Amino acid sequence: MKTKLFAALAVGAMACSADGALAQRNSKPEYSANVPSKIETPDRVRTQAGLLRFKDGVPDKQTVEIVYNQLDLARGIESFMQGVPATSIYSACRGFSDVGILENKAIGMTESLMDARSLFLTPNTTTVYGFSCLNLTEAPMVIEVPPGVLGTVQDAYFRWVIDVGLTGPDGGKGGKYLFVPPGYTGTIPEGFVAKPTTNRLAFFFRAFVQNGDVAGAVAGLKAKAKLYPLSAAGNPPATTFINTSGKQFNTISANTIEFYDELNAVVQNEPADFVSPETVGLFAAIGIKKGQPFKPDPRMRRILTEAVALANGASRALLWAPRDTRTRMYPDRKWQTGFVGNNYQFLDGAERLLDARTMFLYYATGVTPAMASAKPGTGSAYAVVFLDAKGDDLDGGKTYTVTLPGPVPAKQFWSFVVYSNQTRSLLETDQKKAGIDSNEKDLKANSDGSYTVYFGPKAPRGQEKNWVQTMPGKGYNVLLRLYAPLEPWFDKSWKPGDFELVR
Repeated sequence: MKTKLFAALAVGAMACSADGALAQRNSKPEYSANVPSKIETPDRVRTQAGLLRFKDGVPDKQTVEIVYNQLDLARGIESFMQGVPATSIYSACRGFSDVGILENKAIGMTESLMDARSLFLTPNTTTVYGFSCLNLTEAPMVIEVPPGVLGTVQDAYFRWVIDVGLTGPDGGKGGKYLFVPPGYTGTIPEGFVAKPTTNRLAFFFRAFVQNGDVAGAVAGLKAKAKLYPLSAAGNPPATTFINTSGKQFNTISANTIEFYDELNAVVQNEPADFVSPETVGLFAAIGIKKGQPFKPDPRMRRILTEAVALANGASRALLWAPRDTRTRMYPDRKWQTGFVGNNYQFLDGAERLLDARTMFLYYATGVTPAMASAKPGTGSAYAVVFLDAKGDDLDGGKTYTVTLPGPVPAKQFWSFVVYSNQTRSLLETDQKKAGIDSNEKDLKANSDGSYTVYFGPKAPRGQEKNWVQTMPGKGYNVLLRLYAPLEPWFDKSWKPGDFELVR
């Protein structure tokens, strides 16, 4: 009897306890909020990265792993997109060094012009180049620029520092340019002085070839170009010139996980604040931090390997399939501009055009106000094409024609150059120039003053002088350059024809 009584009491107690707990759960606290569902976290959320699980808003261990992997992947992708300007300069300077153009010590020169054996982003093959890198951690440096050149100096994040030559303060007369490191407090002599915010700089200048006299252009550069530390300004040492024509070397940054090693090398060489705090933080988030070794563990290496693959793919999508309609130069043509908004800082008011910056610096080099917003009769203008008139990729095994209506609005000359889709450097063919320009004596004009140029693996009969060779199995893109463009270029009353498929 007692046993039954105790059991009944126990059941009753349990029921009372359960009822009390249920009542407690169902009743609102005295101080309760009207919580919108949009600020709550569901127990289960399906995403592309996987199923996320939460217990009253707290992620479980698998969810924590998924979101951290995704966060590191996103930051790895963005570090590539934001880091391309830095690695592009770094890779150029490293490539120069590989062929003896040591920083602060020598100037490289294409004494017999450029060809496809040297890997550069979108070089031209019609002008003589001079180039080198400075590293101001060693000393303030002086560059003596020859008369008549066209050039620019870029900092370690591919930001414009100053133009030299025709578009620089010397106005094409030549002159001495002094570059001092960040925070420099020494005496600065009068003259053309630049105070960059980075230690490493790269400079490029071009000498125009007159009447086919390449040797004369080279001699003019060597007679006047100099590079030396400020401390030696009273008695400058002889400058070493390295002929790079025909040499096989690479100046293009990696599209593999090695990209992040290149980015780390830049961060270690530059002041901690050489980019914005947000960008410094972005790089640090994937392990690239000034004064610390970059040693990603196996998990992070896997993530960065995927990140660089996605970021490289995104950079190429920006070139071949841009979403920004401002890349289109004409509504009825496939020609694109590399400078969306015609701003060398890739700014549209307060907005940094991130995709436009990545698109340009992944593809090309040399960011100057003169390029982004040239004026009639000065500088140079550019248009690039990746697709034929029907919107298909340019195929090296097919033949196309392009017609430039006459007169072509270039005060000096115009040129076409073909580039490999893989490297963005000169397409490897049996033609040294990998292109054609209006300085060629045998180039044939049409009766109305226009020019028709053929692109294909073999020259059509009778068109050998108006032909640019391409290679079967190799895709390519083409840059049209107008040197000293005239008003019809700017008001768009003149426009180049599209690539029309012949066969």
